[in-house]
Amino acid sequence: MPSPASPPSQPRQPDHVVIVGASLAGLEGARALREEGFAGPLTIVGDEQEPPYDRPPLSKAVLSGWVPADHTFLPRLPPNGTKTSWRLGSPATRLDQAAREIVLADGERIPYDKVLIATGVRNVPWPDQEQAGLAGVLGVRTQPDAALLASLLNQGPARVVVVGGGFTGSEIASGCRHRDIPVTVIERGEAPLAGALGGVVGDIAADLQRSNGVDLRSGTTVESLEGSGGKLRAVTLSTGETIEADVAVLALGAIRNVEWLADSGLAVSPLGVATDAGCRAIGVNGLVTDDIFVAGDVSRFTHPLFGYEFLALEHWENAVVGARVAAHNMICAPHDRRPHVCVPTFWSTQFDVNIKSVGVPPLASEIIMTQGSPQAGSFAAAYGNEQGRIVAAVTFNHGRYLDYYRQLIEQAAPLPDPFTADLPGKPRPARFPHPAAPAYPYHGPTVVVTGHSPTEMEAVRVAGGPAGRSAQ
Repeated sequence: MPSPASPPSQPRQPDHVVIVGASLAGLEGARALREEGFAGPLTIVGDEQEPPYDRPPLSKAVLSGWVPADHTFLPRLPPNGTKTSWRLGSPATRLDQAAREIVLADGERIPYDKVLIATGVRNVPWPDQEQAGLAGVLGVRTQPDAALLASLLNQGPARVVVVGGGFTGSEIASGCRHRDIPVTVIERGEAPLAGALGGVVGDIAADLQRSNGVDLRSGTTVESLEGSGGKLRAVTLSTGETIEADVAVLALGAIRNVEWLADSGLAVSPLGVATDAGCRAIGVNGLVTDDIFVAGDVSRFTHPLFGYEFLALEHWENAVVGARVAAHNMICAPHDRRPHVCVPTFWSTQFDVNIKSVGVPPLASEIIMTQGSPQAGSFAAAYGNEQGRIVAAVTFNHGRYLDYYRQLIEQAAPLPDPFTADLPGKPRPARFPHPAAPAYPYHGPTVVVTGHSPTEMEAVRVAGGPAGRSAQ
């Protein structure tokens, strides 16, 4: 009589896990590891001195004066004796796969059994360092950035200039108007939010800004930041006009923090670190690693819903869900691994309007208003690709039905007809800018499908082109 089958063996727990990146994704990864039963040594590396904090409130609640910047810290990890250690204020400079070590800027080498990369993004810098160093010129990415800007706004500047009309720039403009501070928004593209949501929605966002007293300059660039005595005095535009200002906020988009991985042997590009659907890093040899995982804004992962193309996005939910999937897969049995397949979602609050999106808007060639009224400032719109499939949706003060659109996207459903009788029944071009256009927005999309190559974005979608694609 055959002996009964033995129970499957439990996976061997890693001896030491290192998380590089002490922000939302890094903290969520650490929390998930402990919740899933990992009891071994855990080291968390961060380039900032502060413990992990939440970034979305920095350009929302903090600038509106509702919350101090130092009240945005994330909940700490539960106590775990001496098995959780923090290395804050010393960024990682190298991942040495051969030695299985993380090298820090101060020379310390931290051995790892498994590692989670969650180094996120940083702001695109102003090209002139002397101009960027003027007092009153700053970006908003870190807690000290937000605290400084809130302090400057408390002083009642005569005018603030915001360079970049993406979500962050628009939220900063909203915070200024909430305080009744004059603000000018300079946007190289045709409208605010056009890079993320297309020109049709961008026009609505432009009307929203102007109706709230923003001096919006679309199709315009900043030539220089002018100073006197080390302080900002004015901003010169491409039109030749000079705008006097005490504060200039640079909201030019983000750069993924991947330089420290240049000789790591991983498939790394300016779009992030390539991974499979289970958050495992892909090497330059095309092989998937079993000991290196990636999560958050720095991750570029294959998504089954989009033909297993690589998806790069900068979303709060992606950081949380991706980190938890990575942590699970890091310590589970191979047959129990999970894919990171959530549909991207994003939200923003500006000028008392709650904006939410789901899916990948830049994947679309057309848009149709489906609910509510754009004129009344409360509506839903669906985005479709050239095959007539819904790929995204956006709502302005109309987020109640967003889950319905998420389900349509997950089902690869056809683009829906309007549910409100007096809306136009036909879709129209969504008017997403081509990345090679001279007037490409200062802000890019926060989520983009980037092709099948793990090391570069080999194709971009252009509405009206053959199958929506054009070689770059």
